[in-house]
Amino acid sequence: MPRLKKEHLINWFKEGEKKREDWKIGTEHEKFVFHLNNLERVGYFGKSGVSELLNNLAKENKWEKILEKNNTIALKDETGASISLEPGGQLELSGSPLDNLHQTCRETGRHLKIMKKAMNKLGLSMIGLGYDPKWSRSKQNWMPKGRYEIMKNFMPKVGQLGLDMMLRTCTIQVNLDYLNEQDMVQKFQTSLALQSIATAIFANSPFIEGKESGYLSSRAMVWTDTDPNRTGVPEIVFNESFGYEEWLDYVLKVPMYFVYREGEYIDVSGRSFLDFMDGKLEGFEGQFPSLKDWEDHVTVAFPEVRLKQYLEMRGADGGPWNIICALPALWVGLLYDNEAQLEAYDLAKPFMNTQLLEEGRISAAKYGLNGKLGSKKIIDIAEEMIRISSLGLQRRNKLDERGVDERQFLDPLYNIIRNKKTGSEILLEKFNGIWKKNIDKVFIDNAF
Repeated sequence: MPRLKKEHLINWFKEGEKKREDWKIGTEHEKFVFHLNNLERVGYFGKSGVSELLNNLAKENKWEKILEKNNTIALKDETGASISLEPGGQLELSGSPLDNLHQTCRETGRHLKIMKKAMNKLGLSMIGLGYDPKWSRSKQNWMPKGRYEIMKNFMPKVGQLGLDMMLRTCTIQVNLDYLNEQDMVQKFQTSLALQSIATAIFANSPFIEGKESGYLSSRAMVWTDTDPNRTGVPEIVFNESFGYEEWLDYVLKVPMYFVYREGEYIDVSGRSFLDFMDGKLEGFEGQFPSLKDWEDHVTVAFPEVRLKQYLEMRGADGGPWNIICALPALWVGLLYDNEAQLEAYDLAKPFMNTQLLEEGRISAAKYGLNGKLGSKKIIDIAEEMIRISSLGLQRRNKLDERGVDERQFLDPLYNIIRNKKTGSEILLEKFNGIWKKNIDKVFIDNAF
């Protein structure tokens, strides 16, 4: 195998390029799983644990099991979708790449239905929020994955809240294709500059340990103190020279976590992938990375938007079914129609400044739609984003069997803007009203 060089990795990004007619939509969403009898988060082992749940799902649906040291850690179905485990047992559906949002929303509905049936049998349920509303860090259960063990040991060295990010957060994200380098750059810059607006619109995590956290997106707040070397808003994205090579240089500088060899995750946390490429990685002297090592390494960069062989929008809290359908709709409308993409770029351009965006992240996390990005109110930018997206979806003109286009999936966002209330603000109203500050009600009211 030839030694991995920078040009191979630049080509790897080029291989992600797709003709417009081949662009797909990949949606990922995470849920917290809890025991109905005591509302506690579900551990991996033991009766009604995550292991039993996954093995039952595999058996009932004839899904393929992915094992690590004889533990089922993921499932794959016949469509290419997979169910995987986040560090604290949050269940993630990585949807298969689909052509339109009707298929995406159907896939989500089917997944939730299958999960619900399997969970009912075990006395479990699941909830879509951005942050665990009740349980402290010490009450969480770690999943038996070697990668997470390494991250668990490294996180406290580089930020106060990395372990909370791992154990206590859930997100919805959408993965989108690009035509060529120029298209990737425009999409990356636009979506990174507008990502905190999505954070505000989808804010759905106002509680920590049974109390108001003071933030509308506690998930987004936690990300601001996780590991500055791999999170946030990478400055380079707004450089005039930005492209595959500059992005590659950014990812290569992100400190490593592990090398995977013969079924084992070997801890190399904090070390340099560039050293690995030079054959100088401590403990692996004279050895060079494979393409698989590179593909593993890309996944340990956690900025608000991430380029792999597609672009990932990473700024939204977990939420209910209609919100899981709305998040991809927003970004598809903005970035999968030529006219909308240009308009979205113009909307985003004044905000293409790293410091302004880092301040915007905190403002969005704390105040949601009442926050500010630079001198602009977030709600005004959000309204404009949704307007542009809606026109983009209208021009895409992908109809369901009733002849209705994809704009229907933006309806929950219009409600949020019209009522000036995010998911978090609705939860807070209930908490301070009919729930009488009893956090347990959130599990019952908001279970899938």
